Amino acid sequence: MPGTNLTREEAQQRAKLLTVDSYEIDLDLSGAQGGGTARSSEAESGGGTYRSVTTVRFDVSETGAESFIDLVAPTVHEVTLNGDSLDPAEVFEDSRIALPGLLEGRNILRVVADCAYTNTGEGLHRFVDPVDNQAYLYTQFEVPDARRVFASFEQPDLKATFQFTVKAPSGWTVISNSPTPEPKDDVWVFEPTPRISTYITALIVGPYHSVHSVYEKDGQSVPLGIYCRPSLAEFLDSDAIFEVTRQGFDWFQEKFDYAYPFKKYDQLFVPEFNAGAMENAGAVTIRDQYVFRSKVTDAAYEVRAETVLHELAHMWFGDLVTMEWWNDLWLNESFATYTSIACLAYAPESRWPHSWTTFANQMKTWAYRQDQLPSTHPIMAEIRDLDDVLVNFDGITYAKGASVLKQLVAYVGMDEFFRGVQAYFKAHAYGNTRLSDLLGALEETSGRDLSTWSKKWLETAGINVLRPEIETDEHGVITSFAIRQEAPALPAGAKGEPTLRPHRIAVGLYERDATGRLVRDDRIELDVDGELTAVPQLVGKGRPAVVLLNDDDLSYAKVRLDEQSLAFVTEHLGDFAESLPRALCWASAWDMTRDAELATRDYLSLVLSGIAKESDIGVVQSLHRQVKLAIDLYADPTTREALLTRWTDATLAHLRAAEPGGDHQLAWARAFAATARTPEQLDLLDALLEGTQTIEGLSVDTELRWAFVHRLAAVGRFDETEIAGEYERDKTAAGERHAASARAARPSEEAKAEAWASAVESDKLPNAVQEAVISGFVQTDQRELLAPYAEKYFEVVKDIWGSRSHEMAQQIAVGLYPSIQVAQATLDRTDSWLTDAEPNAALRRLVSESRSGVERALKAQAADAAAQA
Repeated sequence: MPGTNLTREEAQQRAKLLTVDSYEIDLDLSGAQGGGTARSSEAESGGGTYRSVTTVRFDVSETGAESFIDLVAPTVHEVTLNGDSLDPAEVFEDSRIALPGLLEGRNILRVVADCAYTNTGEGLHRFVDPVDNQAYLYTQFEVPDARRVFASFEQPDLKATFQFTVKAPSGWTVISNSPTPEPKDDVWVFEPTPRISTYITALIVGPYHSVHSVYEKDGQSVPLGIYCRPSLAEFLDSDAIFEVTRQGFDWFQEKFDYAYPFKKYDQLFVPEFNAGAMENAGAVTIRDQYVFRSKVTDAAYEVRAETVLHELAHMWFGDLVTMEWWNDLWLNESFATYTSIACLAYAPESRWPHSWTTFANQMKTWAYRQDQLPSTHPIMAEIRDLDDVLVNFDGITYAKGASVLKQLVAYVGMDEFFRGVQAYFKAHAYGNTRLSDLLGALEETSGRDLSTWSKKWLETAGINVLRPEIETDEHGVITSFAIRQEAPALPAGAKGEPTLRPHRIAVGLYERDATGRLVRDDRIELDVDGELTAVPQLVGKGRPAVVLLNDDDLSYAKVRLDEQSLAFVTEHLGDFAESLPRALCWASAWDMTRDAELATRDYLSLVLSGIAKESDIGVVQSLHRQVKLAIDLYADPTTREALLTRWTDATLAHLRAAEPGGDHQLAWARAFAATARTPEQLDLLDALLEGTQTIEGLSVDTELRWAFVHRLAAVGRFDETEIAGEYERDKTAAGERHAASARAARPSEEAKAEAWASAVESDKLPNAVQEAVISGFVQTDQRELLAPYAEKYFEVVKDIWGSRSHEMAQQIAVGLYPSIQVAQATLDRTDSWLTDAEPNAALRRLVSESRSGVERALKAQAADAAAQA
């Protein structure tokens, strides 16, 4: 039985048979404020349904053929195919409506159903704002959830036009892909969209606040809108968002040589959103945590800007031209990631010209981690069905893919790359493509044969390691220089073989200048291929203080420093004049720590010696997270507390020394709050909350208050009284999430049992609250208290996977795995569960990935202990 799954083979057969012309979708959401029509199964949670009427016109290539249309709905009332009424009881099963006896040529299908509001962030999500008690709706359809709202042929290559008609409560606004019409008697009739895929259609419905502008250039005029809930309106910095959006329009239209393909561009900040954002055509939805209620660092604004540009890039790559099937999801996401970072780096007047530093520091780190898991896979993954793609929104698909695209740009040249992209858009507008279509266009413009490059980079898994091999004479002159490439064995359980790849890289030579800063004296760019590549250009040059392979971060590879460079960098990492080489060295040190090549205590010493000179706030915040993770999971348990004490003392010293009111002060305040442990440190958090102590320039605003409350709850200083009191100060949706997380963090058996019951034993929590409970529940200071829940996890996780929606089940499967129980017993119990439970491929993958984290931590702990011996 297919359940809610769809195989690639089924999709291919259906695409061969059908050509879809149009959808007319009529939704009655007039009861949305009250939750819709109640269902007995949903009565406790207040969920309900709405009427959905879908009319689809499609052509069939042969008479008498059979097919099906997808629908996830509690009730189907009518199915009419070419004027003939079909019995829903006979044709609707397993989220599919069977379509027998199709006619050659035009067919018309009408489906009347009751579809369900959700609180999981999938389909049509319904949220009630505690501030104004108003309901707010939005759709999220990627990958296969348009079928939760209307009957649809749910695959990306069956494009069609979509005409929405929506009845909504009086005073509400309805936004969709097409321009927003004037309602008549509370009915909103939208004009048909261009031909697009089902997963990028959208509806956002409710009493949203909005700000409007327009993008105008060379006679082009595109209406722009930004939306959020009224309770967030005072925090909405629409001018800054419009500025980034306009920069994106300018840069993308120039580089793509193709005008923005839709009639307007709305960006809607919506509540309880599972992802960062979604590229619905002309109606992008974005998580409303990006409307900042409190002070954040510039790194947060940069991440938001990248998200805005990522979704805008999708309007061309993904929406105008769409992948044929989900095996090219990586290309969709990688292209948007690469071009959004490139826009930040190169667009005139961008606030973030250093964005490649952020990319190296965050996205690359994610990619390297993902590529060392047992589930690692080629960038061009084999996607057999929807279950495969749902767990493939990972660090390979986004980060490694974007890294390899950056390598491809270096390989073919940036001008040649974008000329190929321009030809691709013109050739395939409003159609579907495969990877070969893009590579063919790039071969035409660059003159390079990309078949070998594609095979080695896109069809194989794993990371290469690049090491310099340097020989000098007695005067320090280089007599021999080569780059050795290694292809380490893939993780146990991973498919494929280690592969040496062609790399286009730069080699940077760094020396200290008169001011003591490390500056690049020389740079050469070359192709590295095979096991050993000689670099004769460097022979005869004086040996510099630091030799940095993959300078400018052009390729995707682990980089190791030679012994002399490593010794120098260990003492002077903070002295690099530019942020990118610093980030590359920080990343290399972190990678060595994860690989048990650098002891956690030594990584901590390295960070403490160099972080004061690190100017890039995004790098500083990443180092904060990595140090805490390293001490919590990779440190020898017998010395962990001493390392935590050393780190926390340093965070407080940096907090007090930081520039008042600056980003670094805020970042250090959060780092201090995350590990404060002594009575004096906890007293300081309490006093800062009460206002009886202050630190010059530090504004203890709403979000920082919750960070302090959360820590004080986790160590047992605060209980329900204090948490409820803080919620009274912040009776918002964000306040609800923070309070739920703080309650779950309390170090008592009762608090843990209550949190576990709410997330695992009940299925009533909305997605965002469940996520908050899970994050609070898992506290690395509470290993013994949480130990019994390891067995509970294995007892329930398979049933959870089978009974919850994908997003809700994945939160539990990943978030509640006993990752902090770093012991052989955890590995053994996981192995026995994997054998006995026989989970499906998606759940097996997630649990195996979590198991890999424990295995890595055990090796790192052993290395840390050995360094002390």
